[in-house]
Amino acid sequence: MSLTTAEVAGLLGVPPGQVRSRLHAPAKRGEWVTPARGLWVPVAPRYRVLGGPPALEYVDALMAYLGSAYYVGWLSAAAVHGASHHAAQVTQVAVTRPVEGRQVGRGRIEFYTRSNLGLVPTSPYRTYSGDVPVSTPEATALDVAADTRAGGGLDNAASVIVGMMDEAGLGETNLVAIARLFPAAAVRRAGWIMERHGGAGPLTALREVARAMSATPSKLAPFKPGRTSLDRDWNLYINTELDIET
Repeated sequence: MSLTTAEVAGLLGVPPGQVRSRLHAPAKRGEWVTPARGLWVPVAPRYRVLGGPPALEYVDALMAYLGSAYYVGWLSAAAVHGASHHAAQVTQVAVTRPVEGRQVGRGRIEFYTRSNLGLVPTSPYRTYSGDVPVSTPEATALDVAADTRAGGGLDNAASVIVGMMDEAGLGETNLVAIARLFPAAAVRRAGWIMERHGGAGPLTALREVARAMSATPSKLAPFKPGRTSLDRDWNLYINTELDIET
């Protein structure tokens, strides 16, 4: 549940300009948080030691208030799918327009703009406050492969991809269906990792899609130099060794 300043004013029977002063003391006690100016979220007693509820409990209300479509993705989605080895310190959210990150209690939300957000497949994740759209395992794999920094680095992104093969049924058919929503480099990285480190059989259909997307080779480690070893199946320079956590 969340309330706007106008709604709180109506409940208290005071002018909207008095709401902040009326809720100042309860907010100091950790009973309310404001993830955006003019939006008030009550904090259940079990979350007050954390300074606020988990972001997944109020992100839907926040994005509706800000007027942006969204989905929860990257490592936050991987955690929902059971494929994250570490507790996420940041909730990562894809949005249609730039939104400033924010700290609420001990939790932080970071936003990433996606021009084709409406085409990325999601599945509903049930929270106490309602359903939240979370990127599917395939979309999550390609997101972390496309933006390895958001994926916690290449090694962690690779660990997430392999983990989702085991935990979430990540497979070739659904990857092929959405591959063209992502850069060719992301498709190549994800496919190569699945074949070489995830125990997948030859991903022939995914290779063909990646080959058709671009003739220019990609790099496994996007921010490292080196074009010495080219995997011709994937048109991917293997310019680093991976340390995958299992």
